[in-house]
Amino acid sequence: MADPRYGGPAPPVPNSSASGAPHSAVLANACDAHLHIYDARFAAIAPVVANATVEDYRGVQGLLGTSRAVIVQPRCYGTDNSATLDAILKLGIANARGVAVVGPDVTDETLHALHAGGIRGIRFSLYTEAHAAVSFEMVEVLADRVAELGWHLQLHWTADQIVTYRDLLARLRTPLVFDHLARLPLPGGTAHPAFSRVADLLARGNAWLKLSGAYLDSVVGAAGRYADIDPVAMAWVRTAPERLVWGSDWPHSTETSSKPDDALLYDLLARWTGTEALRRRILVDNPALLYGFGTA
Repeated sequence: MADPRYGGPAPPVPNSSASGAPHSAVLANACDAHLHIYDARFAAIAPVVANATVEDYRGVQGLLGTSRAVIVQPRCYGTDNSATLDAILKLGIANARGVAVVGPDVTDETLHALHAGGIRGIRFSLYTEAHAAVSFEMVEVLADRVAELGWHLQLHWTADQIVTYRDLLARLRTPLVFDHLARLPLPGGTAHPAFSRVADLLARGNAWLKLSGAYLDSVVGAAGRYADIDPVAMAWVRTAPERLVWGSDWPHSTETSSKPDDALLYDLLARWTGTEALRRRILVDNPALLYGFGTA
C-alpha cells in the first residue's frame, strides 16, 4: 500500500500486521502508554517474544508518529526489571517511563534506583494468576511502599476481580491505573458492575484507565474492526476523558497466530473520541500528567 508519509509502501513493523500509516494526524509528544520490550540479552523465566526489542519498537514509533513511551514489565522477566530499565535508557528518560514488577521483599534502595531509572508504577497482572510474580495479598503492602515515590498501581484484573476486591480498591490512596478498558466482557460490556466501580474511582480523581487491548475482549475481531468494543471505549471517553491514556500493547504477546494492525489500533482512538481536542488530551496531556513527562 502506497503511503505518502514514507514516499512509498510503509516499512514493515515486527509483530504488527500494519501495511500503512494511520489516518489520524500526528501529534507532537503523543504517548504510547502501554507496550512491552523483550530482549534475549536478559535472563527470562519464560519464553521471550522474538523481534520485540527497543530497535524493533522504534519502527512502531515511526509508523504511528508517537514520541513518548511507557514500557510495562512483561511476565517473562518476573521481578527482574533490568530489561525494562535498559529499554527506558535506550529510548531516553525524557521520553520514556516504565512500570515495574516487584515483590514485598524489595528494598528501599532498589525502589529509589528504579525511580531514578524512570519507573513510575508497579504492575499487578492477575488476570491470569498462574505463574504471576505477585498476588492480591501484596497489593496493599506494596501500595504503602511506593506511595512516597508518587507511583501508581497498574492493575490487569478481570472485571469480576475488580468487583470482588472493590473494598480494597476503595481504601487505597495510591493512584490506580486499570489496564485494557478494565477488561469488561462482552456482550454485557458496561452493564458489568465493574464499570460503575471503576467509574467511581475515576470520579474520585485517584484512578486512570488505559484505552488499549481492544482485541482482547472483542468478538468480531480485526475482521470487524473491533466495532463491538466501541460502546465500551466510548463510555469511558464520556465518563472520564481527563483520566484516560492510550496504549498499543505492542508486541501483542497474547496474539500468536496473527498480529493486530497497529495503525488500526491507533485510529480507533479517533473513532472513540470524535474530536482532535479529546484525542490530544488522551495522547499528550493525560500521559504527561500521569507519568511526569516534561519534569525531572
